[in-house]
Amino acid sequence: MPNLSKIIGGLALLAILPTCSLALAKEYHVAKTGDDKNNGSLTAPFKTISAATKVVQAGETITVHAGVYRERINPTRGGISNEERITYQAAKDEKVIIKGSIIAKNWTKIGNDSWKTTIPNSTFGKFNPFNDQIRGDWFISKGRTHHTGAVYLNGHWLTEAKNLETAIKPFDKTALWFATVNHKDTTIVAQFKDVNPNQQLIEVNARQSVFYPAKPGINYITVRGFTLEQAATNWAPPTAEQVGIIGTHWSKGWIIENNIIRYSTCTGLTLGKYGDKWDNTSANAAVGYIKTIERATNEAGWCKENIGSHMVRNNEISHCEQAGIVGSLGAIFSEITGNTIHDIHVRRLFTGHEMGGIKIHAPIDCLISGNHIYRTNRGIWLDWMTQGTRVTRNLLHDNGPREDLFIEVNHGPYVVDNNILLSKKTLLDNAQGGCYAHNLIAGEISFHPQGRKTPYHPEHSTKIAGLAVTKCGDNRFYNNIFIGGTGISSYTNGNILPSFVDGNTYLNGVKPYPKEKNSVVLKVNSDFKLITKSDGLYLKLNLPSGPKSSTLVTTKRLGLAKIPN
Repeated sequence: MPNLSKIIGGLALLAILPTCSLALAKEYHVAKTGDDKNNGSLTAPFKTISAATKVVQAGETITVHAGVYRERINPTRGGISNEERITYQAAKDEKVIIKGSIIAKNWTKIGNDSWKTTIPNSTFGKFNPFNDQIRGDWFISKGRTHHTGAVYLNGHWLTEAKNLETAIKPFDKTALWFATVNHKDTTIVAQFKDVNPNQQLIEVNARQSVFYPAKPGINYITVRGFTLEQAATNWAPPTAEQVGIIGTHWSKGWIIENNIIRYSTCTGLTLGKYGDKWDNTSANAAVGYIKTIERATNEAGWCKENIGSHMVRNNEISHCEQAGIVGSLGAIFSEITGNTIHDIHVRRLFTGHEMGGIKIHAPIDCLISGNHIYRTNRGIWLDWMTQGTRVTRNLLHDNGPREDLFIEVNHGPYVVDNNILLSKKTLLDNAQGGCYAHNLIAGEISFHPQGRKTPYHPEHSTKIAGLAVTKCGDNRFYNNIFIGGTGISSYTNGNILPSFVDGNTYLNGVKPYPKEKNSVVLKVNSDFKLITKSDGLYLKLNLPSGPKSSTLVTTKRLGLAKIPN
């Protein structure tokens, strides 16, 4: 008789072999020494990432080797599932920089600290950032013209002057530039204090984005390990297409991880809206944005099956003049975790209503966790339809003049827990139905009821269940430690919904909530200090011993948010 164990073992091996061969997905290589006529192998790499983009298929990887690549990556296709995605990655332990800029040479000194160069418009092609004005719904120019172009000296940007006369004056604290564009050329005048620009690296914006698909619906992309910088992005309001240095462009299932994303005229990373004929025509939140939501639902497939579920993790995002991360409708069911976000909207040459380290419209069932956000005008801004979202374990400090956290016209439920919030202003609460638990709070808290009707949804859904006015209140404040600011005593004032408060500790003279039964008030002064060490940030805080009163925060204890039930 045949040996059944050998036969079964042989059949099992045959069953395994096809799976193993499928697991060996194809990998394309890109290197500065390559050629786009090559086949993309390790020994015959492509020269540009764009060349690899044209041939890569679902389940395959593009590995980019060390160097500076000046191109716009436009993925023409995506993966088909989480298991069969298309991955763009920097080679291990190699520094790969992708820039939206070009090098500007041939500078001539024209007096004082000012130099000029002339660039043919043909260099920019169809898109010239120095002729592209920043514009859009809720954008405020402060009475002057702003362009998406920028000038960089050794990697750091100069500031656009309001006119040519200002740019040719002697240098005064801030280095300026100004550009004039005619039918043939672009002339840039820039200030270089005690520097000959012909002996330095001078770059100027040339592309609107660095990694952004031209069409929506490019799903399941991974972008890993790059430096992405210097893009001529325009204003990204919730009612228009939102283009960033990198963006998902109305798609599903991206993973953006371990990148450095920096120097965007407006926005760094976008998880936002597609474009249509209604872009920048709807700057009326009460009507215009509701119509935007309806069109997205009825015409563009806004639902969990098609949009969102992105992971944005462990990136450093900085030097953006609108937002570090922005997303209107397209961030649903996403996770934003472990990112460092800083130096956002710090120059303030223009303003508007869409600025922040993270600014999300419709964060439905999102997780915002473990992020370090500092030196921004406002840390996290969750605007409209924040439902089923958790904001946890984030560190926010040195943000201003606005708040660490702004929650606007939402009906909940959402949870803000275990955060360290150290800026002078902690929370502006123009919403309701939230839970704030186990946070360390150092700044002012205020609320402001809104007269606008905004949507709420069935649980875990983008469908609109109804519209309601935000009255404020219906919040839970459990087991927080207040070490500064105004506390939450103001929630007893005004015609707002009742809140539920218990187990909080108050130091440094912060007034307790008057109706709180189990508060702990410690009449001591306790300063805090953030200390930077080689292995991270440490918070030095002297907390006195004293009575403790806290009860476990459970789903049952939280109950139901009033409006969405």
